[in-house]
This record gives sequence, structure tokens and C-alpha cells, in this order.
Amino acid sequence: MKNTFRWMALLALLVVGACKNNGDDGVATITAEGISQYIKSLASDELEGRRPFTSGEKKTLDYLEGQFKALGLEPGMGTSYLQEVPMVEIVPDADTVMTVKGAKKNMKLSGFKDYVLWSQRTDTLLNWKDEELVFAGFGVVAPEYQWNDYKDLDVKGGNDTTFFKGNTMTYYGRWTYKFEEAARQGAKGCLVIHNTVPAGYGFWVVQNSWNAPHLYLDPRGKNDYFCEGVGWTSMPATEKLFEASGFDFNEWQTKARQRGFKGFSLKSKISTRIKFKSTYNKSYNAVAKITGSEKPDEFIIYSAHWDHFGIAKPNAAGDSIYNGAVDNAGGVATMLEIAKGFKSLKHPPKRSILFLAVTAEEQGLWGSAYYARNPIYPADKTVANINIDFTNVIGRMKDVTVIGLGQSELDDYLRTEATKQGRYLAPDPNPVAGMYFRSDHFNFAKVGIPALFVGNGVDHIEKGKEFGKAQEAEYTKDRYHQPTDEFNPNWDLSGAVENAQLLFQVGKRLSFEDAWPQWKASSEFKSLRQPKK
Repeated sequence: MKNTFRWMALLALLVVGACKNNGDDGVATITAEGISQYIKSLASDELEGRRPFTSGEKKTLDYLEGQFKALGLEPGMGTSYLQEVPMVEIVPDADTVMTVKGAKKNMKLSGFKDYVLWSQRTDTLLNWKDEELVFAGFGVVAPEYQWNDYKDLDVKGGNDTTFFKGNTMTYYGRWTYKFEEAARQGAKGCLVIHNTVPAGYGFWVVQNSWNAPHLYLDPRGKNDYFCEGVGWTSMPATEKLFEASGFDFNEWQTKARQRGFKGFSLKSKISTRIKFKSTYNKSYNAVAKITGSEKPDEFIIYSAHWDHFGIAKPNAAGDSIYNGAVDNAGGVATMLEIAKGFKSLKHPPKRSILFLAVTAEEQGLWGSAYYARNPIYPADKTVANINIDFTNVIGRMKDVTVIGLGQSELDDYLRTEATKQGRYLAPDPNPVAGMYFRSDHFNFAKVGIPALFVGNGVDHIEKGKEFGKAQEAEYTKDRYHQPTDEFNPNWDLSGAVENAQLLFQVGKRLSFEDAWPQWKASSEFKSLRQPKK
């Protein structure tokens, strides 16, 4: 009888354990009021636009630490909520013109209007005098596609849609990759030709970098090579530059899309100067956690970047504070509401949950890059990353946009929970913009951690897709990375709540089970992590 009783008791415990991940447990604590109050505080003028290396950073970190404590979250760094991120701020003072000695004629490009130039080097001076200008096509070296734009091109001291996933941007299309590859090739500099369609924003966004401070991870003690200068040229300026060199840009852009294209010299020389001032300092990732009850050494990471552009160039109305309400006070607000949901659970999660508010995303994803290279908790013990960037402020959606749909089994988790909300998964409506490579989840993917990044959706529950697309376009044109991205008490945050509850449910399911989501067979990240048994 005793043995029978013990087995019955064990069976009862197992049944109780299986029921701990209770369907809607914790969901009700995630509210529009909570999200609204967090955004209002984070996007207030008092936080000065939340730029790293400013008093606004300290105010932001103090606020986050206070909220972590109020929620009952543990410090992620043992006794501290802050992970130091050693960085350098490089401030350029560039000449206002770049002179071009073209094969056909000479000309001058105007800084800010025609081009933007800066450097990741900490040298005090860039002095280009009659440097040869070459056209390296799309600047791609991709052996898996038998593609090399630098073939036979010494840069040291018709559209083929069967390549590079057609209209879906791969990392090869990102400007960060272009700079990295140019450096690997030993180039002195790299100028990316701006195109609004694949960039997803106008040249005015790039112009914000003109003579503005740039933040990078501290390079001291490393032997990394960086180009002397990197930047952008506008499309009109590029067309004039090619014309001065005796070439038609549109003709050669078309040829560059064909396999077998080889870069070539434009037979033109450029000259310009930039002075630099470098300041070494530390920024911080804010980190909090909930320790798992049964598998405390296994982690699900929620991430959102706390930073924005601070106080910078004023707009036409004279407003110079870049509040970053939607991007990304809203993402941090969502993460804090999700943390509230986990803390309200009747039974704590089996796995640990890490809430990571990272720095310097707007400067190049540096906070998440530093964490990925210097993880507080091992990457091979990190089950998944769920990243939150932007907020839905226009109401409920029928769809859930998945940036990088098909990358990992996290899509399957998301689909299950979205179906319960009566919603469906939709791929990125603008895949050419390459959003999968433009937020912090990308740095987790690069070290093999399956990463989920969802957009707001566009299929409005009452007004349909055209309304949703129009609202998204309006935000990109009139508020994205501008002082007009401010808190609005009249926002409809019902869709933000649904998204927050959705991501909470995905993380909750992961936190109560033993399975490890894997990369899909077609993912370029599949080889970076061996399946867990």
C-alpha cells in the first residue's frame, strides 16, 4: 500500500507540474495603461532623447533600475542591474566639400547635401588627396552564390532575381556589411550609394550623421582593420559623379546585378579632409532577471533597446529632442509589461527569464553586439531571444508580421499563440528593406541563438490593409528618427497589448518546457548551433 501511495503521490505531482503553464495566467496584467505610462516616462523631454554618453543616459538607466526593482526583478549582473559596455565616441569635423577630378570633367560634391562621411577609426585626421575611386557594384563577396564584386579589383592602400533570395534582402545588402567587406578587402574608404527603396528611408535619415558623434565598441587591444572613411552618397550626386567620370550609373547598376560583374576604376580622383576627436567612455545595458525554478541555468532573453538620438538637429518647428516614443520607448515599455506578466504567474517559470534593455542600437546594434560577444549567461544555455523594436499605436491587427519568417521554429510557437488570438502570421511586406538585419535580435542570431522579431502587422481589424500600410508609410516619412516621434495620449494601444500578450505567451511556453527551438533547414544560421537533445 505504501508503494502504491507513493506512486499515486508522484503521479499527482507530475499532473500538477504539467498544469503550471496555465493558458491565460499572467496575461491580464499586461494592459494599455501600463504600456502607456512606461512610454510616457521613457519618451519624456526630461530623458533628453536617451542618447548614450549624455545625462539622458543616466536618467534613463536610473528609471529602468527603479522599474526593475518595483517589479521585483533580480539584478542581472549579480548585485547590479548594469552591464558595462566600453565604447568610444568619435566626433568628425569634415570639410564641406569633396573635390572630384573626373575623367570627363571636374566637380565638387557638397557635404550633407550630396554625401555624408565619417570613420570608425580613432585617428585624429583623414586626409584624402587624389584617391582613386572605383565602382565595386554591390560590394558583395558571397562564395555560396559564386559572387565576388571585388574579383580582380585591387582596392588596397539586367537584374537576376535567382540570386540572394530575389527581392528579400540578405545581410549582403546591409550597409554595415558593405563597410565590413570593404575593410576586409583593405580599402581606404567605402561610400554606399543611397537608394530609398532598399534602405526603407530617405536620404534625410542619413544626413543626420553629418558631423554628428558616432559611437562604436572600444577597439583598443584589438587588431581590427577599419576603412579610413565610410559614408553615403545620394542618388543624384552619384549619377553626376558617374557622368563626370564618363559612365552612366543606371547602365552600370544594371550590369552589377549580373553574375560575373567585375568592379572597375572610374578613372577619377577624390580629395577631402576630416578631423576627428575621440572620447572613450562606458555606456550600459540594463539587465534584470527572474530565476527559473527548475532550470535556472537555461535562459529566454527578451530584448529591447533603450537608446535614441538625444538632442540633435532641430526640425522646422524648432524641436531638437529626439524622444523616440515608438522607436523604442514602446519596445522597452512592452518588455516591462511582459516582465510584469511573468512576475504575476501563480507558479514561477522553470527556465530563467532575462530582460535586456540594450544600449547604442541606433548607432549600430552595439549594446546587443557587446552582450553577444560577452554574454552574462552562456550562449549555449540561451534557449531563444525575443526582440521588441517599435510599438503598434493604431489599434488591433488581424496579422502578425514576422521579420524573417521561416528562420526558426520560434515561428511555430508564435503561430500557435497567434491562432489563439484569431490572428495569422504574415511575412515582412517589405523584405527588400532587410529588417531581419536591422535590430538587436540579429546579434543573437549571429552566435546561433534562435531569435524572433515581429512587426506590428498591417491588416487592421476594422480598416483593413490599405489603412495599415498607409499608417506605416506615414510614420516612416514624418516621424521615424525625427523629433516628431513623441508620446501621444490618444494612441490606440489595444494592438500593442495584443502583441505584448502574444510575445509573453511564446516566452511563457518556452520557459515551462524542456524543448529547444531550432533553426529551420533553410536558415543561414543553422550551422551555428547543434540541435539540443
